[in-house]
Amino acid sequence: MDLRKEMRKGMVRRSRALVISPRFWKSRIVFWAGAVTVGLVSLGFARAADESQRLFQDLIGHGERAWIALLLTPAGFVFCAWAAARFFPGTQGSGIPQAIAARHLDRESRGVYLTIRLAAGKLVLTLIGLLCGASSGREGPTVQIGAAIMLLAARIGGMAQARGLILAGSAAGVAAAFNTPLAGIVFAIEEMSRSYSARTNGVVLSAVIIAGVTTYAIDGSYTYYGETDVAALLLDDWPIVLATGIAGGLLGAVFTKGTLWCTRRIRRIRRLVPGRRLVAVAAATGLVVALAGLLTHGDVFGTSYEEARGAVEGQSLSPLFFIAKFVATLATTVSGIPGGLFAPSLSVGAGLGNWLGQMLGADLGLATVLGMAGYFAGVVQAPMTAFIIVVEMTGSHDDIIPIMTSAMLGYGLSRIVCPEPLYHALSRLWIADAIRARRAIEQAAREEDRAG
Repeated sequence: MDLRKEMRKGMVRRSRALVISPRFWKSRIVFWAGAVTVGLVSLGFARAADESQRLFQDLIGHGERAWIALLLTPAGFVFCAWAAARFFPGTQGSGIPQAIAARHLDRESRGVYLTIRLAAGKLVLTLIGLLCGASSGREGPTVQIGAAIMLLAARIGGMAQARGLILAGSAAGVAAAFNTPLAGIVFAIEEMSRSYSARTNGVVLSAVIIAGVTTYAIDGSYTYYGETDVAALLLDDWPIVLATGIAGGLLGAVFTKGTLWCTRRIRRIRRLVPGRRLVAVAAATGLVVALAGLLTHGDVFGTSYEEARGAVEGQSLSPLFFIAKFVATLATTVSGIPGGLFAPSLSVGAGLGNWLGQMLGADLGLATVLGMAGYFAGVVQAPMTAFIIVVEMTGSHDDIIPIMTSAMLGYGLSRIVCPEPLYHALSRLWIADAIRARRAIEQAAREEDRAG
């Protein structure tokens, strides 16, 4: 008994000493400031992205002058791809694979993809891409930016949990970007770390709360895609649940396989002839996006937020929309320009579900939401993140079980067809690049020593 009392007293003394320690409060204040910064940057990024898309739509006359994109989009892709490769290497694509890669690299290499300079470049080039009509989003870039901010906070505050803070920044970025706090937490656990740690996830939860409160204080509470009040009837609506899950999973697997095949092939070609191939790939993919936009009167440019929201609210979409959006998003993803997949993938899923709803005579709002969950789970192979983010973004709380079912079907079929999860497969490419670059630097240093 006396031993237990002494142990308790010792723990209390250590806790008191920790609480009154200046180092403790410095690290906490820096952490809180970092989380607030993630929230503010995410909010500013969201508004700037919306403005970029609005300016592009004004330029093409909301589809009436979509032919302008035949010149502007390829030129914008070439500029963004060149600037990313020349000045901000490591900003290409979504940003989520780079954040995952950083967690698996050692301390010296970790900062390669998570610096404030790269975060600034990522933000600016993503906005330029949207200004030129790229079928991309800001959510993946927000993950890389949030992780970079929190890693800087770790350095300033002298905090040791660098990997945990990368998770925290990533989760806070997703939560603040979509106003989906639960999805941010689940995304960090399911997709970024693929494991649970009570200590790390306490840090993640704190960052999400602080970033979420920051955005809530400025923008208030809202559902990203509006709300649908249709409740699924299990016996009557099971055909659309099965159809969206199966079709979403298969199409998501096709997207993943296509992205990985194109990315690996393009990277191999670029290493052989770096300059010309980079320009050629960017111009060709930009032209593909422009043609897809021309066919749909401008509907597939940017995130296609208006089209997806209209579908959630029960409006019908042409089958051409989800096909063209799928092609435009794939072309943008492999182009080498910075830009995310979340919002465009949800738009593809919305178009797919909407079309299946028309075919099966189901409620279009319900079919759209189910299609978003099925296809998104098929692309990212993270079913919990998929159904939680869709529920939070559409307010479909009465349809949790059908949405969960569609997401699980999409995940299961995608996993069978394409065993490699997209973000983790891409992260291995970034890890290989970082290791290759470090070896080149070490080799150059050894040769310099010999020469000296």
